[in-house]
Amino acid sequence: MVDLTAVEAAARRLTPHLRHTPLLDACPLPGGAPGGRLFLKLENLQVTGSFKSRGAANKVLALHTQRVQQGLVSASGGNHGLGVAFAGRLVGAPVTIYLPANVPPAKAAKLERWGARLIWEGELWDDADRAAQEAARREGMTYIHSFADEEVVAGQGTLALEALDDQPGLDLFLVSIGGGGLISGVATAVKGRRPGARVVGVEAAGAPKIYRSLREGRLIELSSVTTAANTLAPRTSHEMNFQIIRQRVDDVVLVTDEEMREAARWLWFETGVAAELSGAAALAAILAGKVSLEGVRAACAVVCGAGTDGIG
Repeated sequence: MVDLTAVEAAARRLTPHLRHTPLLDACPLPGGAPGGRLFLKLENLQVTGSFKSRGAANKVLALHTQRVQQGLVSASGGNHGLGVAFAGRLVGAPVTIYLPANVPPAKAAKLERWGARLIWEGELWDDADRAAQEAARREGMTYIHSFADEEVVAGQGTLALEALDDQPGLDLFLVSIGGGGLISGVATAVKGRRPGARVVGVEAAGAPKIYRSLREGRLIELSSVTTAANTLAPRTSHEMNFQIIRQRVDDVVLVTDEEMREAARWLWFETGVAAELSGAAALAAILAGKVSLEGVRAACAVVCGAGTDGIG
């Protein structure tokens, strides 16, 4: 299982290529300890607009040069594909991204600007992912999973190391959950560096795969997904991520699409930050009162992706 050493190695590998994103001291922490503060880790300002560049670049940079010559292939709700396209540019490899129908046209256009070849497949990420894996086998490309990969998880965890370097006293991290790669990496870094800090995952109420899996004691697959936050919408996670979450995440809570929209509006009007729905999920858990803040002195909500779908 991925550990702190792997995250620290990823940080050394990624430092020349990625941004150390700001940790914004946003406001007093409502309901926290006296003097408690809410910090926002602004991964919407990362290269390509989300944290996904960390995991994708760490994976690709760790590969032998011969592995990338035939090209990289992945499936994505948009942000991971952008990360793979960025990583492909770093190593000079062609990139093919399979997209499900729920990817916004603006994300697809951005992927094309990064030079990716796009193929549309299925309704949800899970459908596109099966097609991407088959293409990798058929065409000899290197497949990059968006969350069930140790190097990808380690890369995502580097944002938590940055946050703790900037504010060592952080005692609560709130992290959105799509497939589970981000929270797997963040929880690994936090529990390795600051074991007493809490890590809380935030899922869309319309895609509660991890929430339900934890309560049933096994990894489940949803029969349907209803959230508009497409990057939080896989039907299932992966056993690797599920086991990390079971061991290292303190709780998982659910937020509605409207609660995410309210949080996205708050981000825009209070801080000028434009976050997509999934990017506002962690903050939504605080604003909607889904997380106990008793005794918390410094909370960090990860704003994981840029966008405007929650602002209008």
